[in-house]
Amino acid sequence: MPARVSIASLFSLEGRFALITGGTSGIGASIAHALAGAGARVAIVGRDRDRVDAGVDRLRGESGIQAAPIEGFIADLTRADDTLELAAKVLAEAGAPDIVVHAAGVNPRTPVDEITPAIWEQTLDLNLRAPFLLSRALVEPMRERGHGRIITLASLQSRRAFENGLVYGASKGGIVQLTRAMAEAWSRHGITANAIAPGFFPTALTAPLFLQPGQAAKMASQTMIGRNGELSDLHGVAIFLASSASAYVTAQTIFVDGGWTGR
Repeated sequence: MPARVSIASLFSLEGRFALITGGTSGIGASIAHALAGAGARVAIVGRDRDRVDAGVDRLRGESGIQAAPIEGFIADLTRADDTLELAAKVLAEAGAPDIVVHAAGVNPRTPVDEITPAIWEQTLDLNLRAPFLLSRALVEPMRERGHGRIITLASLQSRRAFENGLVYGASKGGIVQLTRAMAEAWSRHGITANAIAPGFFPTALTAPLFLQPGQAAKMASQTMIGRNGELSDLHGVAIFLASSASAYVTAQTIFVDGGWTGR
């Protein structure tokens, strides 16, 4: 008889340390909540001290994870030096993460004729360069342990072209290939790299869309399920990709979009 499968141990993150960029709001904060709820020690990263402190307090106060160790770090990930300094500070002050979630991002929604070099660089620096630099700076302790989980945030625009989405789409198309490339480089050392591609979720980043009259209903009608996403819809896939349950899953992009891209 095969040994009984322990579902709890497959998905438990007890004893794991997760670092989440963009963890002060939206999808990043929701993933931080999920991983802490699964037992991980969590550190969130943001650019603003007040927002990081508020995010730490909010996570500490949420039901079921009051005792979970929660930490906060400040960094401007559009700056390469800040990104590398963040990695060094995390390693020195909190230890080596087992899980790194790259949720920080920006979507300028700039018409193509108005994209300046500064807009292009800021978007690509935060959405694409920062995940690479931070992952590479933190991967060595994972390689030494023979275990690690890297989770990036892709997008519907990783696959589809949207109006006023040229620079954001370029960055999110790149994040899918970056994730594959990191998986190719590091999976043999027990470090998986996968991407989550959310559909339409109400966050600060998507607020301009949801505030347009009738737009939320239109977006919901384009899914197979018939509704837009709720942040809790991301909890299961985040825990799965961060846990032992996904040990043989790497280089994948999982669309959590209610079937939007399936049409």
